[in-house]
Amino acid sequence: MTSLPLSHPDRTDGGFRPFKALHHFRRLIADKEDTEQVFHIIDALRDKRFGRSVERFFETAEGQRVLAERPYLPALLDDHDALRRLPEGSVGRVYVDFMEREGLTAQGLVDESLKFRRGKPSYDDMLEIYGDRLRDTHDLFHILTGYGRDALGEQCVLAFSYSQTPSWGTLFIAWAGAREIRKGLGRRYPIYAAVREGQRIGRVAEQIAHQNIETLLAEPLAAARKRLGIPEPVVYKQVHAMMRADGIDPYDLLGTKPAEAGAAKPEFAQAA
Repeated sequence: MTSLPLSHPDRTDGGFRPFKALHHFRRLIADKEDTEQVFHIIDALRDKRFGRSVERFFETAEGQRVLAERPYLPALLDDHDALRRLPEGSVGRVYVDFMEREGLTAQGLVDESLKFRRGKPSYDDMLEIYGDRLRDTHDLFHILTGYGRDALGEQCVLAFSYSQTPSWGTLFIAWAGAREIRKGLGRRYPIYAAVREGQRIGRVAEQIAHQNIETLLAEPLAAARKRLGIPEPVVYKQVHAMMRADGIDPYDLLGTKPAEAGAAKPEFAQAA
């Protein structure tokens, strides 16, 4: 068993700061691509349950391997040439298509988290290693759950993530974001039901962050979803169908742009 501490003795707890979280949420709403705000919100609403989740991970065989080898996941996830050599339909191949289509990189999320950490010390402890792992696997959550990067898809992924690793920050963003969407679209669409479904799916599914990521990337996507117990997000797809029928593009934050007729679904969503 490693001697690395759960929490570094120099680490300080900033306390539960809901008004700070609300301030950063407003900034996130103003610019949904300003991912730095997510890290501020989660930090402002962190509670002891996160530490318990971290302990559970590092008690597993995969957790012990991670402590021993300290793999840097962004290097693995951003090696698109290597991932493209995986079989068609594998998690890794679908992930590459998703990341390139969205103009994203795993390192990009690292860079956003470093903006949040600017001027703050780095701690070599289990909390930091696991927090980084959750950050680095976020876009894999999209692939495995079938939720897109549309506004509702992001809230559903966060609700799913909350059930996997409870944190008031992720739950706050999921439901506050859902409220913003509902304010813009009205009550016709089952927005809250879609988020509740994401939370429910996350509760029954195997822990994505606890998987051997390299092995997971090589798995066929459908097989990985079945093994992990991740069912189809029925309500989320229902909302998308309703919006498109009404001429609303679900990938526009508040549905103010017309949907393109016959717009193709991303491959990872088709497979859900």
